[in-house]
Amino acid sequence: MAMTTVRRQAKLHERLEAVRLSRPGEKGEQRGCCWPGCEREGRYPAPRSRERLRDFIWFCLEHVREYNRNWDYFAGMSAAEIDAHRFRDFTWHRPSWPFGVGTGFDPLRAHFRDAHGIFGATDTRREKPAGGLAGRALEMAERLGLEPGFTLDELKDRYKQLVKKYHPDLNGACRESEERLKLINEAYTYLLGQRLYL
Repeated sequence: MAMTTVRRQAKLHERLEAVRLSRPGEKGEQRGCCWPGCEREGRYPAPRSRERLRDFIWFCLEHVREYNRNWDYFAGMSAAEIDAHRFRDFTWHRPSWPFGVGTGFDPLRAHFRDAHGIFGATDTRREKPAGGLAGRALEMAERLGLEPGFTLDELKDRYKQLVKKYHPDLNGACRESEERLKLINEAYTYLLGQRLYL
């Protein structure tokens, strides 16, 4: 068991050595210092500019220290631009929006109803058409014998009346009553779920 662990560690060490990044100067690589007139080896990287932070120029130790002393990331920016840049640092300079606002489809808002307007503008998905009910909603209301503009209490009362009237236990297990009750349940569930009452 111990031999297996030793072998695994040896293989891991070999893999790490294979992918290890070498420092400049290893394997015969040498860079010259980019400071004008300097003949020493450039072993220390410094970014070229604010826009090219991953594009490096190489200096010797003395000149990289001088470069760093004179480096000003915010050079040429106004105070407002500096504040805006620092504020964007909170989100790693990626775009962000307030909750419920943004681009494209929002899966949270698709099944979320903000009845009290806590997260911004009121939810308009559930608003009734100006002329009352239409399409499937009208069909479901007619199935229960309700006129457009019914209240929640009227919906519940009508549902109770129809359940009592068509319940199979009260109609001798009649197949027709059972089918009618299924349609009533479907209509009630739809109208209640869609909040199509006043």
